[in-house]
Amino acid sequence: MELPRTNAREFSVSELAQAVRRAVEDEFDYVRVRGEVSGFRGVHSSGHAYFTLKDTDAAIDAVIWRTTWQRLRFKPEEGLEVIATGRLTTYPRSSKYQLVIDAIEPAGAGALMALLEERRKMLAAEGLFAAERKKQLPYLPRLIGVVTSPTGAVIRDILHRLADRFPTAVLVWPVRVQGETAAAEIAAAVAGFNAIVEGGRVRRPDLLIVARGGGLQRGNRRPRRRRKPHSGDLRRWPRDRHHPRRLRRRSPRPDPDGGGRGRGAGPRRAYRLRR
Repeated sequence: MELPRTNAREFSVSELAQAVRRAVEDEFDYVRVRGEVSGFRGVHSSGHAYFTLKDTDAAIDAVIWRTTWQRLRFKPEEGLEVIATGRLTTYPRSSKYQLVIDAIEPAGAGALMALLEERRKMLAAEGLFAAERKKQLPYLPRLIGVVTSPTGAVIRDILHRLADRFPTAVLVWPVRVQGETAAAEIAAAVAGFNAIVEGGRVRRPDLLIVARGGGLQRGNRRPRRRRKPHSGDLRRWPRDRHHPRRLRRRSPRPDPDGGGRGRGAGPRRAYRLRR
């Protein structure tokens, strides 16, 4: 049987797939998509993150490449409603399309507060916020331990406040306050301070300050929160943006673990404030 003649162009499978890809990428090269994170099981061994954004009627596969994931200030979590910014592309081998995410944020303060409230209830059910766990802060601390970045504005704000109100010695345990390892480093630093023995080579602080800048979620992750009830005196110090007064650096104290001097390795720096 003779087929009817046509002047329609004939495509190979690869040509058609690439043509579809170009059309999608040209039309949706920059989009903002609101949806619920679904199917997220953590970062893949490759460093990339794969999950689905969905609403009541549809779902779109999404990916965050490793280099993008490392610089994200906010990380997606299962069940959280987010707004993702990126570009739409296709995967010709399986005729699928996906959203390549460049930035992601919670879908309004309500979504973030709901996440924090869920964590608060979970930790409260474990008894971590019980009143009997709380300790009275010392009236006149002689040594204050600080868990924070040694190069950020936060430590300078703390030193400035202390210089104004109560000059005393400060022992810093350097950690990252953002990035994937921040929560674990903060938790390990609190545990490390509490492991210092009274009368040992390194003087045990009278209280601890765990400090970070605003807008970061690393300090709200569970490893750090679970360390707090097992800590001694712990307090978050208010921040300001004034410059610190002149400081006289004291001799560094020994590392209680005898290890290196990098972030998370132990107390690295002590100051005495001079008015």
